[in-house]
Amino acid sequence: MVQRQVPRPAELLELMKFKKLDLDPKHRRLSSALTIDDLRKVAKRRTPAAAFDYTDGAAEGEISMQRSVEAFEDIEFHPAILNDVSQVDTTTQILGGSSAQPFGIAPTGFTRLMQTEGETAGAGAAGAAGIPFTLSTLGTTSIEDVKAANPLGRNWFQLYVMRQREVSYGLVERAAAAGFDTLFFTVDTPVGGARLRDTRNGFSIPPQLSVGTVLDALPRPWWWWDFLTTAKLEFASLSSTGGTVGELIDCAMDPTISFDDLAEIRAMWPGKLAVKGVQTLEDAKRLADLGVDAIVLSNHGGRQLDRAPVPFHLLPQVAREVGSDLEIILDTGIRSGADIVAAIALGADFTLIGRAYLYGLMAGGREGVDRTIEILSDEVERTMKLLQVPTLKDLTPEHVTQLSRYTRIGDGARIR
Repeated sequence: MVQRQVPRPAELLELMKFKKLDLDPKHRRLSSALTIDDLRKVAKRRTPAAAFDYTDGAAEGEISMQRSVEAFEDIEFHPAILNDVSQVDTTTQILGGSSAQPFGIAPTGFTRLMQTEGETAGAGAAGAAGIPFTLSTLGTTSIEDVKAANPLGRNWFQLYVMRQREVSYGLVERAAAAGFDTLFFTVDTPVGGARLRDTRNGFSIPPQLSVGTVLDALPRPWWWWDFLTTAKLEFASLSSTGGTVGELIDCAMDPTISFDDLAEIRAMWPGKLAVKGVQTLEDAKRLADLGVDAIVLSNHGGRQLDRAPVPFHLLPQVAREVGSDLEIILDTGIRSGADIVAAIALGADFTLIGRAYLYGLMAGGREGVDRTIEILSDEVERTMKLLQVPTLKDLTPEHVTQLSRYTRIGDGARIR
């Protein structure tokens, strides 16, 4: 028989300790976000549909993006036992310098469209966290202003080789003069991908008012207030070149780009050179033979060729074949620190986050980007401790199995 008693007032008071009321709505919504998916939900509530879908969407049926996310979901970890992980070290060396975490911020275009602080927030947060920040050719903050926002941190520049080659050459010279230490030569955009969400939303840059956009803006007046009361949205590093936004985008996508252009840019650039958008083992081998410093295994977030290879699936073989000859960076599909740990275990030297960073930006500006980095950093550390590996170098392929919901047939197709 259970013995019962009347609760004592002192005991009830011990249970009635209420959490202190947080009067700051931004801090409240960011602190309640425990995962990147939580930040995505906040971002969707606070951002007009056209701007959110530009970030969240991908090309055509969005199959590449979906598969890239699923690839990380379809892993199995194999933890060790009885290792001291009271302290873990998440620092790493990449492209001639240090990073406090095995991830950095990827280049994203039109970033101030998502939230007006844009690249300034990303660069400042990256610098504070001790990780690299990458500025896109199609960024909405200039090379020089990114340097001012992150004066002591590591800044990288992503280059589109434009139809007007002298424009690209000028950007290379400006990035070098501003002290950017790495150039990402991007090779997966001979033409733009078909972003169907954008077409269906009637999306344009800068945003144009219509009945639909006005109705969508009504519950989000803060976004429009920020947009209408801050500097004009434009490609900051290209503003002096003239032309409309559409003309500049068309100019940035050049189907004539070749290995000769890579050699030309390499001769101009004084720092580290990475080739971004590598999607086959054969191309990785060729670039290793050419002596580039790094490759970025990437399908452009699924925003270019739909049904393109999944970078995480390519990683183990590429790491085995060329990992001793160059550094391997991986992006696309990363939504958690566990994804990052899995990539490092299977041979990546570093990873990049794109959408995860932008979800934080849309959710809360600079503080939202800080929260993204905090969430991922905590997840990286916790995953390492649960795997019982004290350093990133202790991660090996034995810690991860890539399960797959697809079966390869012949040389190309996959089926469920």
